[in-house]
Amino acid sequence: MNDFPKSKTPWLLIELFVFSTLLHADDNRPNIVLIMVDDMGWSDIGSYGGEIPTPYIDSLAVNGIRFTQFYNAARCYPTRASLLTGLHPHQTGIGAATNSPRGLIGDHGVYGYRGYLNRNSLTLAEVLGEAGYHTYMAGKWHQGYHTPDRWPKQRGFERFYGIISGASSFFKPQGGRGLMLDNTPLPPPVTPNYYTTDAFTDYAVHFIKEQNSDDPFFLYLAYTAPHWPLHAKEGDIQKFVGKYKPIGWDKLRKQRFARQLDLGLLDESHSISPRNPGARAWEALTEEQQDQLDYRMAVYAAMIHCVDYNVGKVIDSLKSMGKFENTMILFLADNGGCAEPYNDLGGRSFDLINDPNFSGNVSYGTAWANVSNTPFRKFKVWLNEGGISTPLIIHWPNGIDTMTNQWIRTPAYLPDIAPTFYEVAGAEYPSQKNGYDIHPLKGQSLLTAFKTGQLVQHEWMFWEHMKHRAVRRGKFKALWAREIGKWALYDIEKDRNEMHDLSELYPELLKSMTDKWETWARDAKVYPYAEKLKLPVAPERGWSANYDPDNVPELIY
Repeated sequence: MNDFPKSKTPWLLIELFVFSTLLHADDNRPNIVLIMVDDMGWSDIGSYGGEIPTPYIDSLAVNGIRFTQFYNAARCYPTRASLLTGLHPHQTGIGAATNSPRGLIGDHGVYGYRGYLNRNSLTLAEVLGEAGYHTYMAGKWHQGYHTPDRWPKQRGFERFYGIISGASSFFKPQGGRGLMLDNTPLPPPVTPNYYTTDAFTDYAVHFIKEQNSDDPFFLYLAYTAPHWPLHAKEGDIQKFVGKYKPIGWDKLRKQRFARQLDLGLLDESHSISPRNPGARAWEALTEEQQDQLDYRMAVYAAMIHCVDYNVGKVIDSLKSMGKFENTMILFLADNGGCAEPYNDLGGRSFDLINDPNFSGNVSYGTAWANVSNTPFRKFKVWLNEGGISTPLIIHWPNGIDTMTNQWIRTPAYLPDIAPTFYEVAGAEYPSQKNGYDIHPLKGQSLLTAFKTGQLVQHEWMFWEHMKHRAVRRGKFKALWAREIGKWALYDIEKDRNEMHDLSELYPELLKSMTDKWETWARDAKVYPYAEKLKLPVAPERGWSANYDPDNVPELIY
C-alpha cells in the first residue's frame, strides 16, 4: 500500500487554515494520539503482567503513567460512545447494539437505544476541531452505520480510513464489513500482504505526515485486534505456536498473576479467582484439543504482538517528525477479554482460523479469555471487574516529565478522557450546538495525576449494559448481574475478584447505592428499556415490518 488519495480542500477551508496557522503560530498545545484495542484483556500486555512481547507499548508505560483501576463500558459500542463524547453511553443514543450491516437491528426507537450517536452529544473530533486541532481517525468506528450523517467525517474527523461496522476480516474486509476512505466505500483489498492492523497504522501515519501546518492534531487509532476472527500473519503466529501447550490456562493465569504482583499492579492482599466454571482443567483435554487451543492462543497472541509493533511505527514516525516529546499518547482497551461464544474449545471450526473470507466469531474460547482477564472473573459484556477493567497508559514527555513509571491507583473511567483532552487543548465545550442542547460532560480531568500521581476520586461511578448494572462509591461496588437477578455488594479494595457478597452485612449501604443507581439510570436515559416497551424492531428478528427507525423523530432537550 503506497498510494494514499488526498482529499480535495475547498478554498474556504484553505482560507480558514491560513487564519488558524497565523492564530496559533506559537501553539505549544500537545498533539493527542488515542489508541484503542478491541476485546483485549487486562493482563495481555507485558506492562500489565502478560507474557506476549509488547515492548513498544511497555516503553510508553515505563516512561509514562499507568492506571490500576481504570474502567470502560464492557463492550465495543458503548465504550466508544462514552470515550468519544465524555458522556454515559445511553445519553449518546448507544445503550444497546449499533446499526449493523445486517439490518436496522440497533434502533429501538427510544432515546437511549437509537444505535448511533445523537446530536445532543459532541465527539472529541468536533470539539477539538473547533479548538484548532486537525482531526484524523483510522480503524473501527462502530457508532452508527447506515447513513453518512452517522459516519466519522460527519462527526468531526477530517480524514478517515477503516471500517464503519464492528468487525471484519483482517485480510480481506468486504461487503457490509468492508473498508472506507473518508466517505467512499472501497473494494476488497487485493494486495497479498494486506492486514488491517498494518493498514490502519499506515493511513494514520500518512494523515499526520500529510498535514502541512504546525497546528496540533488529534489522532484516534482504533484497532480491531484482537477481536475475532482469529486472523494473524504467519510469521507472527510462528513466534507463539507451541508455547502455550506445555503451560495450559491454569498455570498461565498463575504466572501472569505473579508478574502482576512483581510489577506492583496488585499487592499481596489480592488473590486469583477460580477458573471460570465453563472451562475444564487443561489436563482434562485430549492432546488434539490442546494442540488446537495452543494454536488459537498463538494466533491471538500474534494479533496483540502485531498491534505492538504498529504502535512502534507510530512512535518512530512521531520521533522522525520531531513531534514525539509534545504528543500525549493514550493506550487502552474497549472491554475485557471476549469469551464469545462461551465454549472452552473456542468459537467456530478450526479450519476457519485465518480464512480471509470469514469475519465471524472464530475465537480463542472461554478459558483463554479467563487468562486475558487475570486475576478477575467474567468477560466482555459483564460489569464485573473482568468485563470493565482496562489498562490505561498515558505517555507525554512534555507533560509528565517529573513523574514517570508510576501507578495511578485512584479509580477513574471513560468519561474522564474528554475533559482531560479539552483541558490540555484549551478547548471550549459548549452547552448548545447547531440548535441542539448538549449534555454536560460527566467526567473530570485526569491532569492532576500527570504531576502528583493523585486524583480526587469520583463520589459515584455508574454503569449499565444489557441489563447488567453496577455502581461504585469509594471502595464499595454494587453489582446486579442478569443471570443472578439481584444486587450484590463487594469491597473492591479487599475483594476485587468479587467473590464475597457483603449485601447481608450492609443492607442499608446497598440500598443507598442501588437507589442512587436508579436515579442515575433515569437521568442518563437508561430507562426506558426498549424491550420493556415491546417496541417493534427489524423484520428479520420477527418484529413489525412497518417500523422505520430513520423516521423516528430525534429527541432534543
